[in-house]
Amino acid sequence: MADGVKTRRYVSPRRREQAAATRRAILEAAQALFERDGYAATTIAAVAREAGVATKTVYLAFETKSGLLRALWHLLLRGDEDDIPIAERAWYRAMLDEPDPARRLAIGARGARTVKERAGGLLRVIRTAALVDADAAALWDRIESDFHTNQMAIVETVHRDGALRRGLGVARATDILWTLNHPDVWHLLVVERGWTPAEWERWFLAAVREQLLAD
Repeated sequence: MADGVKTRRYVSPRRREQAAATRRAILEAAQALFERDGYAATTIAAVAREAGVATKTVYLAFETKSGLLRALWHLLLRGDEDDIPIAERAWYRAMLDEPDPARRLAIGARGARTVKERAGGLLRVIRTAALVDADAAALWDRIESDFHTNQMAIVETVHRDGALRRGLGVARATDILWTLNHPDVWHLLVVERGWTPAEWERWFLAAVREQLLAD
């Protein structure tokens, strides 16, 4: 090899597939243990045992337990590991581009249900862990901030179309949508009271339309 020329490392498709399968197994194991035992009680070693891999493998993939928690949250929020924020996802952009405000809210309600069905359990884990763990607290704060920003983007489109209820400003309407759509409300109704996800979606959409849309 000539001086100064570096060879490019070759990674076979099979090796990539194996690495992706291992990563997914670790994330699935972490979700099961976090939701069953809680964040504080779950160790990296326990996740490794559950996933059937070496503890070192988990550290190499995620570095820390908080890194594992963040990766799991991003997977459950987005539904895949593509590095595309919710605000740039096709379904979210399609919702904002929908010309009819009532239909726009219906698309948003379906998306909210889909995300909560995937990530509702982990959100409770993060919220509880935030009380005692600084990294989890930072993650929860980011989740809350991003969530509020995304709700405001929806409200702004309704306001732009002149469809916001009379006397209701963007800031107050965003707070209302944020509250109705909050994972704590989902937990109370679906987990505590036994509503089905479909019942929650119907209630949420009806409540949002009544609270936000002009007559």
